[in-house]
Amino acid sequence: MGRGRAKAKQTKVARELKYANHNIDYERLREELTTDSSRDESTASDQESDR
Repeated sequence: MGRGRAKAKQTKVARELKYANHNIDYERLREELTTDSSRDESTASDQESDR
């Protein structure tokens, strides 16, 4: 008992997430991911040289 309103809200939120139009800039995402991976590689090599 008392779960109806909470479940209805969860259903509403899930439906909005499922059917919402998510405008994703894939080019920007790709640039960020390639930048992060090159940064991670340089950090790893710096740590190895410190040893």
